[in-house]
Amino acid sequence: MTTENPIPKPADADKLGPLRGQVWLTLQTNQARRLIRGRNGTKEQSPIIGLGLFAERLRLIWQASRNGDPYADWWLIKVHEAIEEREALFLRLQRDLDERLTQMGSIEVAVAESERPYRMPLQFANPYAYQAARLLSTYDTLVCAALTAGHIGVLDRASRDHVIELGARKIRGLFMIPQGYRFLRIERSDIQKDNDKNTQAVQFMGVVPDDVLSGKRRAPMAPIQRHLSSGFSRNLGLHSAPSTPTTAPSSDENDDT
Repeated sequence: MTTENPIPKPADADKLGPLRGQVWLTLQTNQARRLIRGRNGTKEQSPIIGLGLFAERLRLIWQASRNGDPYADWWLIKVHEAIEEREALFLRLQRDLDERLTQMGSIEVAVAESERPYRMPLQFANPYAYQAARLLSTYDTLVCAALTAGHIGVLDRASRDHVIELGARKIRGLFMIPQGYRFLRIERSDIQKDNDKNTQAVQFMGVVPDDVLSGKRRAPMAPIQRHLSSGFSRNLGLHSAPSTPTTAPSSDENDDT
C-alpha cells in the first residue's frame, strides 16, 4: 500500500489577516455638513477649514510627533485640550436644551431628524481626527435640539441662533489649530543646540514648553515615538514651511481658542 504525501501548507497559512473595519459619520443638519468641507477663501471672505483639511494637516503632525518633533507633540496637546473643552461646552448646552424640551407638561417632544441624513465613510490616519468627527456629530445633535426647541417655542430665535453659531465657531476653531503648525524637520537636538532650525521654529510657532520638550507631557493618544537619528523626516514626503508666515483666516470666521 502506498501513502500520499500531504500537500505542504504555505508558510503563512496559519497567520491571521489584517483587521479591517468601516466607520461612518451620519449627520442630520446642513449646519454640521457645511463644516466637513469648509469654504475656499475669496477677496470678500476668509477661508474656513473643514474636517477634511483638518484631518490631512493633523496627519502630518501625527507623523512628525512619531518621529520626535517636540512642536508636533505640543500641537497634539493643543488639539486634545481643544476637543475636551468643546465636548464639555456642548454637553452643558445639550443638557440645557434637554431640560427645556422636557418642560412641556404632557406634551412629548421628539427631536427633529432629517428624512434623508447625510452619511459618509471616515478613513483617518490617527485617533484625533476621529475624535474631531465625533465632536462634529455631537454638534449636529445639538443643532437638532436647538432647532426643535425654537420650533415649539421653548427657545427664542436669538437664543437658538446663538447656540448654533457658538457651536459652529468652536468647531471651526478646532479645525484651525493644525494650521498653526509648521513642518520644519526639527528635532529636540536642534532646540538644545539653538541652531537655525530652532530660531525658525520659534519665529513661526513660539517657544515649546519645557515639559513638552523633555517628553514629560504628551497628548494621551499621541503616537509611540520612533527614536531615529538626525534626518528622520527625509523620506516622509512632507513639505517644509514657507519662508514667510502664511495668512490665517480671520478670527471672525474661526475661533481657535
